[in-house]
Amino acid sequence: MKKQSPFPSREDILKFIEETPGRVGKREIARAFSLDTEQKMMLKKVLKEMKDDGDIQRGGGKKFSEPGSLPPVAVVIIIGPDADGEILARPMTWDDQLEPPFIYMVPERRGVPALAPGDRVLARLTKAEENLFEGRTIRRIGQSAEKIMGIYSVVEGQGRLKSTNRKAKGEYFVPKADTLGAEDGDLVRAEVLPGRRVGMRIAKVLERLNTDGGATSISLIALLDNDIPTEFSPEALDLANAAKAATLGKREDLRAIPLVTIDGSDARDFDDAVFAESDPNKKNAGGWHLIVAIADVAWYVRPGDGLDRDAYERSNSVYFPDRVVPMLPEVLSNGWCSLKPHEDRPCMAAHMWINADGALIKHRFVRALMKSKARLTYDQVQEARDGNPDDTTATLIDTVISPLYGAYEVLNKARNSRGVLELELPDRRIVIDEDGQVERVELRERFDSHRLIEEFMITANVAAAETLEKKHQPCMYRIHDEPSMDKMEGLRQFLDSLSIRLAKGQVIRAETFNRILDKVRDTPHANLVNDVVLRSQSQAEYSPDNIGHFGLALRRYCHFTSPIRRYADLLVHRALIRGLGLGDGGLEDNHRDFGRMGESLSKNERRAAAAERSAVDRFAASYLSEKIGTVFSGRINGVTGFGLFVTLDDTGADGLVPVRSLGDDYFVHDEAQHVLRGRKTKQVFRLGDHVNVMLMEADPVSGSMLMQVIGSEPIGASKKGGPRQKTVKAAKKAKPKSKSKAGRRKARTKPAK
Repeated sequence: MKKQSPFPSREDILKFIEETPGRVGKREIARAFSLDTEQKMMLKKVLKEMKDDGDIQRGGGKKFSEPGSLPPVAVVIIIGPDADGEILARPMTWDDQLEPPFIYMVPERRGVPALAPGDRVLARLTKAEENLFEGRTIRRIGQSAEKIMGIYSVVEGQGRLKSTNRKAKGEYFVPKADTLGAEDGDLVRAEVLPGRRVGMRIAKVLERLNTDGGATSISLIALLDNDIPTEFSPEALDLANAAKAATLGKREDLRAIPLVTIDGSDARDFDDAVFAESDPNKKNAGGWHLIVAIADVAWYVRPGDGLDRDAYERSNSVYFPDRVVPMLPEVLSNGWCSLKPHEDRPCMAAHMWINADGALIKHRFVRALMKSKARLTYDQVQEARDGNPDDTTATLIDTVISPLYGAYEVLNKARNSRGVLELELPDRRIVIDEDGQVERVELRERFDSHRLIEEFMITANVAAAETLEKKHQPCMYRIHDEPSMDKMEGLRQFLDSLSIRLAKGQVIRAETFNRILDKVRDTPHANLVNDVVLRSQSQAEYSPDNIGHFGLALRRYCHFTSPIRRYADLLVHRALIRGLGLGDGGLEDNHRDFGRMGESLSKNERRAAAAERSAVDRFAASYLSEKIGTVFSGRINGVTGFGLFVTLDDTGADGLVPVRSLGDDYFVHDEAQHVLRGRKTKQVFRLGDHVNVMLMEADPVSGSMLMQVIGSEPIGASKKGGPRQKTVKAAKKAKPKSKSKAGRRKARTKPAK
């Protein structure tokens, strides 16, 4: 029997990547260390951990290299000056999923025209620090036509363009002949032209993207910036418009069961309905029978058709404060696939039985026809539970609402028993008025009615994964890996600074973090530790290879409950239909590769999340743009070498406090401790610290906000209970004494994550 070669350490792998010319892949690494089949599987997991931790980066063809690595000579494109006037560039070719390194170009020699945005340069690159390079021009390759998106405006009769890119400084001049008829407030796509006018670069409008103007452009900017598809193909629309009501046929008839939907008050599509009753089986004393009915999207969206192709391209619906970009056409998402009250709807239903401890002991899936008894909201259900029913819920308390809470209580017992990771993640809601303007920003209250639905859905998702495994069907698992060893070591060192012990070598479970959070609850360090624990976690993703769900403390888990808005759920429905012989619309034998699909779905999920965050940032900046000079209470939620990111208490809006505004001192960034520390003044800014900041700039177009620290004592609370704001009549905008270029660069150790 062949002796197994020793498995390489992470340091060995990294050294091999560093010393091998060009990029190397898993195959080259396995060959170099003579790994067998079992070790290759282990290598795949280690490489993923190293990528997640930032030790390596993935390039084309699944090749790996050092993170932020660049060849000694490369073609770069000039992206413009930074806030200090230094010329920044980025590689012409780069993996868009990763943050590109900073490249600071050495100024051109006397008599040579300065580099301008859009210029392409063959440059000699020298690594100065981590993720920071110095570039020297070898020769100019030429200027590519730089394309930008921005808001067009008219200032004193002249066209101006403000870029949506928060890194772009200043405005562009648009000649009258190049406006394409754009009007004040239009969102446009433009091309940057050679030359300047009165210090401003010149642009030509190529396309008018939105003529509504104002806040109505905000979500569209986020969509276009992130390449979110917004138009359905003619084939998809034809199929959706041709959809008809499903008949009972061989479906199980659930129309007599008082299933109800429970959603937010602003929900437009209802894809899940629930029911609970005491289990009459005497052998299951204290147990419950649950039904979770989910819209039968697979009946209307068949593998390979136009609807299916469009849905896969989107992968999920995208939610903005003022609109939804659905995965499916509205005639389906808000029509035939929405479980509207008192209307027959086809569904996939999970019958589940749980015991008195909340354990899932039996389940079966059926294709059915249902009729929702009522469309309820979380607030309604909670009010009814608390003894304040309205006309709708008064007749449902005994037959529907009380049994739901009874089942939830035992499900919650099981949740607590297995030790689910319980992080405090506040959810902010931006309320938009009829004119598309931000009316207010509020914290979403979280009730037991929310948790009830969450636990019912989790139980159904587990049942779906178990059924697919039993039927030997492919499953698109929702996986969540445990934190990597490096992240755990970083967390351990951080906790040591707070005298909180996290022993080395212990088995890490979700409840391990819960115990840490319990220790700091109601202490000044609670928010800080919550943030650091959150940052130590891996990112959940979709994969056909099951590694379990660490955060939920589950061995198997998939998404079954939202096929209207998640393509992964539709795949699970199709696999169940095929595995259980439930009729048409099941997974086909020649289905696409689940591994490749999982990577695509995970990528598009991150794309949607980025678009949603950027839209919220812009709406928040729009709301706060009239409050320049106001002082707010906030909390430091990010510490970098170039400044602090602060989240405001009352709106949840994020802004940057540049390191140059902190005073005439040299601030050292301690990444392990999440601290900026002044070398002379010993002033310390730590992740989680409360600070008072003055709002200096708020740009709705880019969503960026600049702030200045005023003090650390809380401003206090208003009579209404919300954080009090304080307006400063004269905002001090004087900059501190300038530092040397070396000092400024030293402070910029890394870009924001």
